[in-house]
Amino acid sequence: MGCCSARCMLILLCCVQLITALERQVFDFLGYQWAPIMINFFHIIVVILGLFGVIQYRSRYVIMYLLWMLLWVGWNVFVSCLYLDLGGLSKDSDILSLGVSLHRSWWKDNGLRCGSEDLSSAGWKNQQNQQNPELTTVLSCWLEYQYIEVLHCIVQLLISLPGFVYACYVVSIFSDEEDSFNFFGEFSHPSKPSQLFF
Repeated sequence: MGCCSARCMLILLCCVQLITALERQVFDFLGYQWAPIMINFFHIIVVILGLFGVIQYRSRYVIMYLLWMLLWVGWNVFVSCLYLDLGGLSKDSDILSLGVSLHRSWWKDNGLRCGSEDLSSAGWKNQQNQQNPELTTVLSCWLEYQYIEVLHCIVQLLISLPGFVYACYVVSIFSDEEDSFNFFGEFSHPSKPSQLFF
């Protein structure tokens, strides 16, 4: 695989990451989930800088993107474990809202094909003058909200892992090019210092 095709693939992956991160950001804003909002915002900035690095042949920006991908994978694994109640984490905790506000996944109230079923009985209505909708209705969804959130994380992982691999390859290509070429059109040799006269 040549340099151009690896760069093009990394540019494509960065663009797809931007689209999916913006989509995820919208749903996190709708659910007032402040920790993911901040992490997604930082992710968008780093992906833009990585994209700039790939387009402008700036290996430092691509290395920053590369290191961020490791953290991003860890964040998505953490969020997946949180929504699946794994490792002592609970989706009902206030970790994602940073304890500032009541957080709810937007998908919890607006899930795929969700409908409510009335569970109230005549005996319950007679005992209570007011009907409590949380006690009398239940949402039945085609796919529960925590699985939708985990699917978002899986999509991010499926984009991030090839991005990490291509970024490693692009950085190695950029490093080879920087070592073998100077701006005066000569090839530099590590044993022979370049001579520069002013």
